[in-house]
Amino acid sequence: MSRKRIVCHDVHGKKTEVDANQLRFRPSVYGILIEEGRVLLSKEWDGYDFPGGGANIDETMEDALIREFLEETGLKVRLTDLVYCGTRFFHPSHSEKHKNEYWNCPVIYFLVKKVGGKISLDNCSEEERDYKGLPKWIALENIEVLKFYNLVDSVKIIKKALKQLK
Repeated sequence: MSRKRIVCHDVHGKKTEVDANQLRFRPSVYGILIEEGRVLLSKEWDGYDFPGGGANIDETMEDALIREFLEETGLKVRLTDLVYCGTRFFHPSHSEKHKNEYWNCPVIYFLVKKVGGKISLDNCSEEERDYKGLPKWIALENIEVLKFYNLVDSVKIIKKALKQLK
């Protein structure tokens, strides 16, 4: 009897097929901060992603996003509205700590509102500092030409978030 095989993608689009039994469940949550016609994005390698990441077993999705956003941007936020929820199968090959893992990632994207802080990477892990730069405010008219390091349609998610703000 054959086992179910799952195709996992890494941040560079490389596909790896694995046995479903190798998957680890890792919910992830991301924030979309839009102000004055700009969206705040995390700088990663030569592209961008939304601030956020994996939830710890003892965290709610809200707590995880507040923590991750602070770590990756230096900003304190509160969640305002759900924008997108989906599932991605991910291989964190870029991470020395997790390169032999394969994840089933429910991904949840929320609109957020800034409530404090200043942009910095002071709370970022050493591993993340290897590929992250300071977050950047990107004009909304430029989002379609950006390179994103994630497995979702980032432009579509930003446009949906904009509609929800109106």
